[in-house]
Amino acid sequence: MSGLAQAKRVVVKVGSALVAGPDGPDRAWLAAFAADLARLNARGQQVLVVSSGAVALGRRRLSISRKALTLPEKQACAAAGQSALMRAWEEALEPHGLAAAQVLLTRDDTEVRRRWLNAHATLSTLLALGCVPVINENDTVVTEEIRYGDNDRLAARVAQMIGADVLVLLSDIDGLYTADPRHDPDARHLARVSHLTAEIEAMAGGANARAGVGTGGMATKIAAARIAQGAGCTTVITLGRRPSPLAAIEDGETATVIEPSVSVAAAYKAWIAGSLAPSGAVVVDAGAARALSTGKSLLAAGVRAVQGRFGKGDAVRVVDEAGLEIGRGLARYDAADAEKICGLKSDAIEAMLGFTSGPLIHADDLALTPTRAPA
Repeated sequence: MSGLAQAKRVVVKVGSALVAGPDGPDRAWLAAFAADLARLNARGQQVLVVSSGAVALGRRRLSISRKALTLPEKQACAAAGQSALMRAWEEALEPHGLAAAQVLLTRDDTEVRRRWLNAHATLSTLLALGCVPVINENDTVVTEEIRYGDNDRLAARVAQMIGADVLVLLSDIDGLYTADPRHDPDARHLARVSHLTAEIEAMAGGANARAGVGTGGMATKIAAARIAQGAGCTTVITLGRRPSPLAAIEDGETATVIEPSVSVAAAYKAWIAGSLAPSGAVVVDAGAARALSTGKSLLAAGVRAVQGRFGKGDAVRVVDEAGLEIGRGLARYDAADAEKICGLKSDAIEAMLGFTSGPLIHADDLALTPTRAPA
């Protein structure tokens, strides 16, 4: 079972070979795939697409036929092809009443905290508005040193950022095998993988190095699955060259499902607790400390003091009046505004600041220390 039918958020990575045909965008495949996406959207699931194809389409537009390109030539092809790529997605999605929204990311957008927050807010807003974000690496400005290098890993980072339940990697092969099935008749398909061991990684590298599959091959798909696994996201690798690959997954067609190692919520809270350096602290009273231990959000009314300088969205320590750390969370107000609303009831915040962002730290963004977490 892939979990695709039950997922709230799904990221689908689509490679160049699926999107770009010999004479331009493969409109027949895109139209059929858009219908597949619309089916998920109609039952309330949010879908994001990570789409390659800009460089391939740009090559044709600029009449560049040779295989090897310099970095400036790749960037020029990406600039020329990205508009054609987006037009193709728009034309495919519009008949279903879905708006495509272009989002171009670089590695810094998923690894630098401030930029991560901006990208996260944009994607969340697009999903809330019912759009289908169509994401690609911003090849026109990225350099070799700061690029993802393949859209499998970009898709995994997007899935991690947005808290997706399922990441679908469409490939030219229907999953992971113990060896390359096109060369080894004894190759055995792996329907489900619980742990990404060195043996599994060796299977991926060996199989695709010989087969020459895609840009990054199966090895990059396994690397992407490792990122997703740690983020609580299931990865499904399956054949993309069919009209409705998502429906095929739900119908039980051949695919490889790589299980997450933790839940999405647990991965997010572990990230808050262990990966972000706190920029300050908020001191809470005993009543707030008790409320937090039962899974409640931190309200301004329970805050006694603000320490340090932090911005909206920064990680802060939550400490009791004795200075003992209760947890760490993401502040919804910067330090200056947090000081102004200390001790205020929620309905008084807008009058003080001219706006409100809700609790000072939402329960979803708060990782309690183990001794304080709800049983």
